[in-house]
Amino acid sequence: MKRGLRPAKPVLPPGLDSRSATILREIVEEYVASGEPVGSRTLSRRLGLPLSPATIRNVMASLTEAGLLFSPHTSAGRLPTEAGLRLFVDGLLQFGSLSEEECRAIGQSLEARGRSLQDTLTEASSLLSGMSDAAGLVIAPKGEGGVKHIEFVALGGNRALVVLVGTDGHVENRVIETPVGMPPSALVEAANYLNAHTIGATLPDLRERVGADIAENRSALDQLTADVVESGLAIWGGGGDERGGTLIIRGQGKLLSDVDGQERLLAIQALFDRLERQETMLRLLELAEHSEGVRIFIGAESGLFGGTGMSMVVAPARNEANRIVGAIGVIGPTRINYGRIVPVVDYTARFLGEMLG
Repeated sequence: MKRGLRPAKPVLPPGLDSRSATILREIVEEYVASGEPVGSRTLSRRLGLPLSPATIRNVMASLTEAGLLFSPHTSAGRLPTEAGLRLFVDGLLQFGSLSEEECRAIGQSLEARGRSLQDTLTEASSLLSGMSDAAGLVIAPKGEGGVKHIEFVALGGNRALVVLVGTDGHVENRVIETPVGMPPSALVEAANYLNAHTIGATLPDLRERVGADIAENRSALDQLTADVVESGLAIWGGGGDERGGTLIIRGQGKLLSDVDGQERLLAIQALFDRLERQETMLRLLELAEHSEGVRIFIGAESGLFGGTGMSMVVAPARNEANRIVGAIGVIGPTRINYGRIVPVVDYTARFLGEMLG
């Protein structure tokens, strides 16, 4: 679903009319609000139309036959199927809009001064979780820009702060463990050595240059300073696979608050495990990249959630050159408030894209 577009007029299955669409919309909205099966008497009160419970039951039966509703047990109530939710999202959902105050709050939260990129991404994830009452998800590809400057700052207790400034102006801060007995001059020497090798090189190139230099004993570094240099680079490497990036999830506990069985609990725990794996992160980035705006994946549509009963709302964060610089979204139960979450994800993705770009 693209940014700024209202849902098109729904294409209903054969035999279903506008009255059926109205009843389906009411059932989904009641289900989103309560999570409980919806009966004909409840609908009769909600609709405010001259429709008897018997007429509504007939329509509900037709929607069930069409695969848009199902009965979870022997009660007369119905719940939407994934197909019913998809029809609702694509054609019946009315999106809300963010107030100026909410937009301002998002901007102020993400633009806090003195914060590293990692902290900004973490804040974005927590922000989404808080505004959606679901789990917030933020993905940032591993940076490929050049390195402009590296600095080491002693923190005491065998620790040092590494400050890395990219050619694009981004600043990253990380804390490393320093060798025992290392003199303060070693930090200065390590910084001078690295800065002499940067000249706008990317981190993979810089690691390769420095690694070869140290291995061939061409540098005048002593062993302690060499250890600092290697530690200062290793924290930016993240392993040998340069395709990876940063995946931050906040609010996982909210996914467990609505679990009603051990089987679903295990399925959601398995989902957490998958999200921690790099291939899942790359798949999420791919899903976001093939969209101009917000996309909604219900249930198993994304190929990530299986039988967990989860949905995902995700949007790419693009810079001014329209290059994807990350993805943000929300993961929650299929009855998340899509009308509320879509504009939140949309605005936050655009704002974060502008910041990162």
